[in-house]
Amino acid sequence: MTSEITLFVNPTAGRGRGARAAQPAASALRDAGFSVRTVLGEDADDALRRAREAVAEGTGALIAVGGDGMMSLALQAVAGTLTPLGVVAVGTGNDFARALGMPVRDPAAAGRLAAAALKSGAVRDIDLGRAGDRWFGSVLASGFDSRVNDRGNRMRWGGRFKYDLAMLAELAAFRPVAYRMSLDGGPVREIEATLVAVGNGSTYGGGMRICADAVMDDGLFDVTVVGDCTRTTLLKVFPKVYRGTHLGHPVVSVHRVSSISLEAVGVTAYADGEPLGALPLTATCVPGAVRVLGTGPATGK
Repeated sequence: MTSEITLFVNPTAGRGRGARAAQPAASALRDAGFSVRTVLGEDADDALRRAREAVAEGTGALIAVGGDGMMSLALQAVAGTLTPLGVVAVGTGNDFARALGMPVRDPAAAGRLAAAALKSGAVRDIDLGRAGDRWFGSVLASGFDSRVNDRGNRMRWGGRFKYDLAMLAELAAFRPVAYRMSLDGGPVREIEATLVAVGNGSTYGGGMRICADAVMDDGLFDVTVVGDCTRTTLLKVFPKVYRGTHLGHPVVSVHRVSSISLEAVGVTAYADGEPLGALPLTATCVPGAVRVLGTGPATGK
């Protein structure tokens, strides 16, 4: 293994925490004897190109510094390769890091964990989802939750509350989605549902346990379907998502599958919080698709 590793940094993550977090993470890695180079990029496409170049050149690890969007970008560079991924989670949601039990908003601890894992060979192979040419690590969302994302992304006001406001607006306009769904290549089911969430990991939206029992190395997705329900029922069910207790509600069903095809009109899918594109799509769980450095206790921050 080469002693040169690559920090993949989003300077705007978490209102500037990305740039600040790179320094203690880099210091921890250098203190452990590693040579550290930093990859930024003028935009997402340029950053991904540079990250892929580092992987192709044989970097010892790609250490992503930022939030879930940055982790998603890093996955596109390392998935299917032998290059391990390190996680320095300093964004807003940090769902990928939480699912792995990694330090959250503690870049020095995350840097030390990555360095120790590189030295000891503590690398964990985890599954990823793949839809078309996109990899995802946490949850693929479609339906009510993705419509909230759509509306929130369009809003130019509301500040940090804009997604709460978007949720209220979507509740006012709430209507079920007519899905065509096939599990593991089986027969097509026509269902009316509030949302369908495809979980490689357990959470999205900064800790909402939509696929609460999902395991990242079992070779399967947990697919959570919130069925057709009234606005009143949705208001009762949705707060339970933060504890994962919604899974016991009669309107909710869970399926464990290795692949899923979804079709619906006017629905955009989001994976790891990033827009994936309009349905239809097919997502497949790819076992052991990425190597992740180390494990550690979740901070709960």
